[in-house]
Amino acid sequence: MAEARRETEAEAVTDDREIAISRVIDAPRELVFEAFTEVRHLSRWWGPEGFTTTTRSFEFREGGEWDFVLHGPDGTDYSEWIRWRRIAPPELIELLHGESRDDPNSFESVLTFAPHGEATRIAMRTVFPTKELRDEAVEKYHAIEGGRQTLDNLAAYVTDLARKAADG
Repeated sequence: MAEARRETEAEAVTDDREIAISRVIDAPRELVFEAFTEVRHLSRWWGPEGFTTTTRSFEFREGGEWDFVLHGPDGTDYSEWIRWRRIAPPELIELLHGESRDDPNSFESVLTFAPHGEATRIAMRTVFPTKELRDEAVEKYHAIEGGRQTLDNLAAYVTDLARKAADG
Protein backbone atom coordinates (compact mmCIF):
# COMPACT_ATOMS: atom_id res chain seq x y z
CA MET A 1 0.00 0.00 0.00
CA ALA A 2 2.81 2.42 0.87
CA GLU A 3 4.46 1.65 -2.46
CA ALA A 4 1.29 2.53 -4.38
CA ARG A 5 0.93 5.76 -2.40
CA ARG A 6 4.55 6.72 -3.13
CA GLU A 7 4.01 6.16 -6.85
CA THR A 8 0.89 8.32 -6.83
CA GLU A 9 2.73 11.08 -4.99
CA ALA A 10 5.60 10.96 -7.48
CA GLU A 11 3.16 11.33 -10.35
CA ALA A 12 1.45 14.25 -8.66
CA VAL A 13 4.78 16.01 -8.20
CA THR A 14 5.58 15.86 -11.95
CA ASP A 15 2.03 16.41 -13.22
CA ASP A 16 2.60 20.08 -14.13
CA ARG A 17 5.88 19.18 -15.87
CA GLU A 18 4.71 16.38 -18.11
CA ILE A 19 3.05 15.58 -21.40
CA ALA A 20 1.43 12.20 -21.97
CA ILE A 21 0.31 11.04 -25.42
CA SER A 22 -0.85 7.61 -26.54
CA ARG A 23 -2.17 5.97 -29.66
CA VAL A 24 -3.29 2.56 -30.85
CA ILE A 25 -1.41 1.41 -33.93
CA ASP A 26 -2.73 -1.36 -36.15
CA ALA A 27 0.52 -3.33 -36.23
CA PRO A 28 2.22 -5.93 -34.03
CA ARG A 29 4.11 -4.65 -30.97
CA GLU A 30 7.44 -6.09 -32.17
CA LEU A 31 7.18 -4.15 -35.43
CA VAL A 32 6.22 -0.89 -33.70
CA PHE A 33 9.14 -1.33 -31.31
CA GLU A 34 11.51 -2.18 -34.19
CA ALA A 35 10.67 1.14 -35.84
CA PHE A 36 12.73 2.76 -33.03
CA THR A 37 15.74 0.44 -33.36
CA GLU A 38 17.12 1.24 -36.79
CA VAL A 39 17.89 4.59 -38.35
CA ARG A 40 16.47 3.41 -41.69
CA HIS A 41 13.09 3.24 -39.96
CA LEU A 42 13.37 6.41 -37.86
CA SER A 43 14.32 8.57 -40.81
CA ARG A 44 11.07 7.58 -42.54
CA TRP A 45 8.62 8.67 -39.82
CA TRP A 46 10.26 10.67 -36.98
CA GLY A 47 8.91 14.15 -36.35
CA PRO A 48 5.71 16.11 -36.83
CA GLU A 49 3.93 16.51 -40.15
CA GLY A 50 6.13 18.11 -42.82
CA PHE A 51 9.41 17.55 -40.94
CA THR A 52 12.31 15.44 -42.15
CA THR A 53 15.24 13.98 -40.25
CA THR A 54 18.95 13.79 -41.04
CA THR A 55 20.98 11.51 -38.76
CA ARG A 56 24.55 12.42 -37.83
CA SER A 57 25.16 9.32 -35.70
CA PHE A 58 23.01 6.54 -34.28
CA GLU A 59 23.62 3.72 -31.84
CA PHE A 60 20.54 2.01 -30.44
CA ARG A 61 21.67 0.47 -27.17
CA GLU A 62 21.46 1.48 -23.53
CA GLY A 63 23.85 4.41 -23.20
CA GLY A 64 23.93 4.84 -26.98
CA GLU A 65 23.06 8.11 -28.65
CA TRP A 66 21.19 9.44 -31.64
CA ASP A 67 22.47 12.80 -32.91
CA PHE A 68 20.24 14.25 -35.63
CA VAL A 69 18.78 17.35 -37.26
CA LEU A 70 15.06 17.86 -37.58
CA HIS A 71 14.27 19.96 -40.66
CA GLY A 72 11.09 22.01 -40.36
CA PRO A 73 8.77 22.64 -43.30
CA ASP A 74 9.69 26.34 -43.09
CA GLY A 75 13.40 25.53 -43.60
CA THR A 76 14.37 25.84 -39.91
CA ASP A 77 16.83 23.22 -38.68
CA TYR A 78 16.64 21.93 -35.11
CA SER A 79 19.67 20.14 -33.67
CA GLU A 80 18.48 17.20 -31.59
CA TRP A 81 20.11 14.57 -29.42
CA ILE A 82 18.80 11.47 -27.65
CA ARG A 83 20.51 9.10 -25.22
CA TRP A 84 18.84 5.72 -24.90
CA ARG A 85 18.74 5.13 -21.12
CA ARG A 86 16.84 1.87 -20.86
CA ILE A 87 15.66 -0.55 -23.52
CA ALA A 88 13.46 -3.55 -22.74
CA PRO A 89 12.35 -5.05 -26.08
CA PRO A 90 9.55 -4.98 -27.09
CA GLU A 91 7.96 -3.25 -24.09
CA LEU A 92 9.85 -0.13 -23.05
CA ILE A 93 12.25 2.61 -24.11
CA GLU A 94 13.46 5.30 -21.71
CA LEU A 95 15.40 8.20 -23.18
CA LEU A 96 16.87 11.61 -22.49
CA HIS A 97 16.19 14.19 -25.24
CA GLY A 98 17.68 17.62 -25.76
CA GLU A 99 19.35 19.87 -28.29
CA SER A 100 22.79 18.45 -27.47
CA ARG A 101 24.61 16.16 -25.05
CA ASP A 102 25.18 18.99 -22.55
CA ASP A 103 21.72 20.61 -22.82
CA PRO A 104 20.68 21.57 -19.26
CA ASN A 105 17.03 21.59 -20.39
CA SER A 106 16.98 17.98 -21.63
CA PHE A 107 13.80 16.11 -20.83
CA GLU A 108 13.07 12.48 -20.06
CA SER A 109 10.63 10.32 -22.00
CA VAL A 110 9.30 6.85 -21.33
CA LEU A 111 7.69 4.97 -24.20
CA THR A 112 5.68 1.85 -23.50
CA PHE A 113 4.47 -0.63 -26.09
CA ALA A 114 1.52 -2.77 -24.99
CA PRO A 115 -0.44 -5.37 -26.93
CA HIS A 116 -3.93 -4.16 -27.79
CA GLY A 117 -5.54 -7.19 -29.40
CA GLU A 118 -3.73 -7.56 -32.74
CA ALA A 119 -2.63 -3.92 -32.50
CA THR A 120 -0.25 -2.01 -30.21
CA ARG A 121 -0.90 0.81 -27.76
CA ILE A 122 2.10 3.11 -27.61
CA ALA A 123 2.20 5.58 -24.74
CA MET A 124 4.75 8.38 -24.50
CA ARG A 125 5.20 10.14 -21.17
CA THR A 126 7.61 13.09 -21.17
CA VAL A 127 8.76 14.90 -18.04
CA PHE A 128 10.48 18.29 -18.30
CA PRO A 129 12.89 19.71 -15.68
CA THR A 130 10.48 22.57 -14.88
CA LYS A 131 6.87 23.58 -15.44
CA GLU A 132 8.13 26.59 -17.41
CA LEU A 133 10.05 24.38 -19.87
CA ARG A 134 7.01 22.16 -20.28
CA ASP A 135 4.79 25.20 -20.93
CA GLU A 136 7.30 26.60 -23.43
CA ALA A 137 7.40 23.25 -25.27
CA VAL A 138 3.61 23.23 -25.48
CA GLU A 139 3.09 26.90 -26.38
CA LYS A 140 6.13 27.74 -28.51
CA TYR A 141 6.94 24.36 -30.08
CA HIS A 142 3.42 22.83 -30.08
CA ALA A 143 4.76 19.70 -28.38
CA ILE A 144 1.40 18.03 -27.81
CA GLU A 145 0.22 18.38 -31.40
CA GLY A 146 3.72 17.58 -32.68
CA GLY A 147 3.82 14.44 -30.52
CA ARG A 148 0.45 13.33 -31.85
CA GLN A 149 1.59 13.93 -35.43
CA THR A 150 4.79 11.99 -34.79
CA LEU A 151 2.81 9.01 -33.49
CA ASP A 152 0.47 9.34 -36.50
CA ASN A 153 3.53 9.21 -38.79
CA LEU A 154 4.80 6.13 -36.93
CA ALA A 155 1.38 4.49 -37.27
CA ALA A 156 1.21 5.13 -41.01
CA TYR A 157 4.75 3.85 -41.50
CA VAL A 158 4.47 0.60 -39.51
CA THR A 159 0.93 -0.12 -40.75
CA ASP A 160 2.30 0.07 -44.30
CA LEU A 161 5.22 -2.22 -43.34
CA ALA A 162 2.82 -4.72 -41.76
CA ARG A 163 0.57 -4.67 -44.82
CA LYS A 164 3.54 -5.26 -47.16
CA ALA A 165 4.78 -8.13 -44.98
CA ALA A 166 1.32 -9.71 -45.00
CA ASP A 167 1.08 -9.38 -48.79
CA GLY A 168 4.47 -10.94 -48.88
